Amino acid sequence: MGTERPYTNSKPLTIEEVELHAPQRGEVLVKIKAAGLCHSDLSVIDGNRPRQMPMVLGHEAAGEVVELGSNVHDIAVGDHVVFSFVPICNHCMPCMTGRPALCENGAAANNKGELLGGGVRLQNKQQQPIHHHMGVSGFAEYTVVSRQSVVKIDPELPFDIAALFGCAVMTGVGAVINTAKLMLGQTVLITGMGGIGFAALLGALAGGASKIIVADVNKDKLAKALELGAHVAVDSSQADAVEQVKDLTGGGVDIGFEFAGVVQALEFTYNATGRGGKTVTAGLPHPSKFMQFAPVKLVAEERTLQGSYIGSCVPVRDIPAYISLYQSGRLPVDKLMTHKLGLDDVNEGFERLAKGEAIRQIITF
Repeated sequence: MGTERPYTNSKPLTIEEVELHAPQRGEVLVKIKAAGLCHSDLSVIDGNRPRQMPMVLGHEAAGEVVELGSNVHDIAVGDHVVFSFVPICNHCMPCMTGRPALCENGAAANNKGELLGGGVRLQNKQQQPIHHHMGVSGFAEYTVVSRQSVVKIDPELPFDIAALFGCAVMTGVGAVINTAKLMLGQTVLITGMGGIGFAALLGALAGGASKIIVADVNKDKLAKALELGAHVAVDSSQADAVEQVKDLTGGGVDIGFEFAGVVQALEFTYNATGRGGKTVTAGLPHPSKFMQFAPVKLVAEERTLQGSYIGSCVPVRDIPAYISLYQSGRLPVDKLMTHKLGLDDVNEGFERLAKGEAIRQIITF
């Protein structure tokens, strides 16, 4: 963590041969076919999201089941799967009350860099443990994961597209549909046009938003967003950017989404949300960063400021549903893919991501 850029020179990730243990009770061995490069991986590399080291990164991925551990009966060798980066235990209080995105046992395992069943299944040649990223560790040819970390999908879906549903689509579309509960005809602001922001744009279009405003400091991404269906693009670095949004919507948007992971972006989005509106964030700034706002607005304007983790999704329900929307042409997530890489290109890919020169890059195996 904290390696200096450019990553093409410093190479924070190394390609090594490691030992992968066989799947234990309730686990599966998956051959990775495709894995996406996400800002959540980048935030580990740059130190914004500290994790246990050493670690095999990668949490947005798809693959094929090749071996079952004991007590796994509802999935078969040969099944195609997308990973969910929160393993869901199904028996903690959030799981039992319909909020599996907040699974307590899954979060605890992820924070330790372990699998849901406890411990790690990776070690280096010196017999030292290697930690798992979000229960997935998708930047590898094979991975052992909890059965609760995979969702069976339609085998007709290409793996490179399937991988997108494991994070970008689940988080972005889920934030619009599940967290914010977008209603037909509402106005929307999306700040931060990375893979998740673009997925949210597609979700807002599919959900029937009447006006979608996108905001970023990257002019190329704003142009791409307009190409994909956004109605207005705003340079959020401009001094009057908030007033532009308010003028376009008669006082502010019904729902503001922030995906940049920068406090200033969240403040901008919150200030551009109208009276009675919701501001939803799925960004992940460094834990030391704080936001200031006037609490009186929450009361006097009945405002809502809400977090969204994995799009408040129930992965086993939502991933197949979003895939069906893609297959029917109503959620064209393939347009988010800007680069295809080999595993050896991973550092170059993260430098490109850090520069803001990519939406979604997919490693294929």
